[in-house]
Amino acid sequence: MNGTLTRDGRPGFTNLPDLASRRVGGSVVGASDELFAERENLINPGPPTYSAHTFGHKGQIYDGWETRRRREAGHDFALIRLGLPGVVSGVVVDTAFFKGNFPPEISVEGCGAEGYPSPGELAAADWMPLVPRAAAAGDTANEFAVHHDQRVTHVRLCMYPDGGVARLRVHGEVVPDPRLLGGGYLDLAALANGAQVTGCSNMFYSSPSNLISPGLARNMGEGWETARRRDDGNDWVEIRLSAPGAARLAELDTSYFVGNAPGWASLQGHDRRAGGDTAGHPAPVTLLPRTRLQPDTPHRFRLGPGPEVTDIRLDIYPDGGMARLRLFAALTDAARDGLALRWFNLLPEPHAAAVLAAGGEAGRAALADRPLSSVTQLPAGLRAQLRG
Repeated sequence: MNGTLTRDGRPGFTNLPDLASRRVGGSVVGASDELFAERENLINPGPPTYSAHTFGHKGQIYDGWETRRRREAGHDFALIRLGLPGVVSGVVVDTAFFKGNFPPEISVEGCGAEGYPSPGELAAADWMPLVPRAAAAGDTANEFAVHHDQRVTHVRLCMYPDGGVARLRVHGEVVPDPRLLGGGYLDLAALANGAQVTGCSNMFYSSPSNLISPGLARNMGEGWETARRRDDGNDWVEIRLSAPGAARLAELDTSYFVGNAPGWASLQGHDRRAGGDTAGHPAPVTLLPRTRLQPDTPHRFRLGPGPEVTDIRLDIYPDGGMARLRLFAALTDAARDGLALRWFNLLPEPHAAAVLAAGGEAGRAALADRPLSSVTQLPAGLRAQLRG
């Protein structure tokens, strides 16, 4: 899903989920100014809109964030808490409908922060460049690839010197905090837990990443829907799970898909760690055989005993739409350790130091030894948190 180009010619990183979207819990926590248009508009999930000659007391009403004209040195900025922290692969600074009032240059920075810092505390954070200061065009979706391999929790959008931006999209790969996953069963297909769509047959109407997004869908547009098939095939989506696990319960939710739900669906899994056949394809395991579905219905299926899998494939027959897919499993200690190492090794150094602050000498050693190869290199207290 993150190849070079998408179906419509846009950069491949736009296939990845938007980590800043209000839909996944993002928030604009601060801004230098928002006199003409509110900062919160930046992360609205829908596309920006515009109606001519809609004036309020402060001028034309814009569906975006717009600051006043600066008459002093400096630049404007907005602080965004990512709904899903992770590694950023690309950013879209969309100046749609801002034609004479867009910023001629922008930059985007990221930081990793422990807990829930205030805007004042974020001002003192160690910010890293994700998109160095670059030219921006008006009324344009300005797309910037990001080459940065550390986990960030917040981003800062800067405009030089002022102006308006309709939407900010921060595309990337989710890296969950394993301290917050808890024990018991976990949804291994959840975007918030680190799952990722790796391929699909068709995404004509909407993105397959919607399938694994947080919360319940509120309409068809918040699910995954394919074009109508005119052949004998069927549509499918493939998902890399957040961690290896033996699935015990699946939920296939067709809510809001009334006349366009799939007639049937099946689930297969495979373990990419186990190798494969002569062509390199891992042997599939049937998790749910082809099963009839009903429209506008959350279906729950108990799954029989089976091996751990790392990836799943949902087949729908022949086509249609689905609101959500959930797959619940208990994590083994080895799977939890894998999540913990990936998370800790991707933390920016100041964030890792904050996590280890109570670890004493053992914490300092762990910080110096990154990337770690074993959780035994972490202080005992942190290991206990990571094991749930």
